[in-house]
Amino acid sequence: MKDLTPANPDYAGVHGDIVALLVAARRSAARSVNALMTATYWAIGRRVIEFEQGGQDRAAYGQALLKRLSADLSARFGRGFSERNLEQMRLFYLAWPPEHISQTLSAKSGRPPISQTVSGESAKPGHLQIRSVASPDLATLATAFPLPWSAYVRLLSVRNEHTRAFYETEALRCGWSVRQLDRQINSQFYERIALSRNKAAMLQKAEAAEPGDLTTPEQALKDPFVLEFLNLKDEYSESELEDGLIRHLTDFLLELGDDFAFVGRQRRLRLDDSWFRVDLLFFHRRLRCLLVIDLKIGKFSHADAGQMHMYLNYAREHWTKPGENPPVGLILCASKGGNEARYALDGLPNQVLAAEYRTVLPDEKLLAEELEKTRGELEARRIGRGDDAERT
Repeated sequence: MKDLTPANPDYAGVHGDIVALLVAARRSAARSVNALMTATYWAIGRRVIEFEQGGQDRAAYGQALLKRLSADLSARFGRGFSERNLEQMRLFYLAWPPEHISQTLSAKSGRPPISQTVSGESAKPGHLQIRSVASPDLATLATAFPLPWSAYVRLLSVRNEHTRAFYETEALRCGWSVRQLDRQINSQFYERIALSRNKAAMLQKAEAAEPGDLTTPEQALKDPFVLEFLNLKDEYSESELEDGLIRHLTDFLLELGDDFAFVGRQRRLRLDDSWFRVDLLFFHRRLRCLLVIDLKIGKFSHADAGQMHMYLNYAREHWTKPGENPPVGLILCASKGGNEARYALDGLPNQVLAAEYRTVLPDEKLLAEELEKTRGELEARRIGRGDDAERT
């Protein structure tokens, strides 16, 4: 039988070729989805603007349109069509107007410019028409948007048109990931380079990526915007240890009795243009409140407490139903240096309610001990698998 171990050069060559094909295919798939999504959102923004132009009071008319569209599209297609998202599509069309897209497509294809046509008008002879959202021209339109939608959302926050164009150009030239683009905008790279005496050196330095900047195909496809566009489930875990701890914690709380009702895992929330994920969300039936759980693999820090209070404020406003008590947060730290669990109860309206919460909720020391035991079991299991692999 032919040797099929990694040490065999023939097998290693076949395996390497297939891995390269799959990685390339996934990158291509991520780019394709992002380009089509961005083109679709641009076309939606165009249609919204066209409709607004038929109203008397444009501001009130447009807001009413977005509200109605949000409800109807969400009912039909699921997530991704909040009023805020639709407003961003509208702003995206205004920031990248038809004449800009026309020049981009003409430069790529060598074809005559695209002319925008409003309902009832026909395209001029010799011009390529941008049709409705469902038109086959959507694939052509997608070629005008080489950056992912997340990048365009970040660019929309740059108010100055020339500054925004600079960041877009540099993102394309340097191949910046969204994380790199975000860092350059936050560090005011445009303003700094304008003041620099050695602009060439700064531009060259900006091409270098920092550790963690590069986006894998899997991360690109798990981008919250992509998941919304495809209406896919977006649960994920950043590590095997974290995934194991979350699963065990879910089972542990449910085993404590029927007071805990599971609501969700890796529940996503959006603040401005930043995405966050709550590890676990439970509802406590006796306390009539949500329990927001955040798991930290490292040691506890004051930033963890601040983030939890941000989660609780969001949950109070968006997830809490009428008649329910304010949500409570639980921060679990699973570092090797020391495990701890603590509840965030500062936002409760009175001390009586806080005392009741502490009486009914699981003891923090018990949770920390369970976390420590589970972490040890998971690491021992991982080491055991490694030893088995070495023996085989």
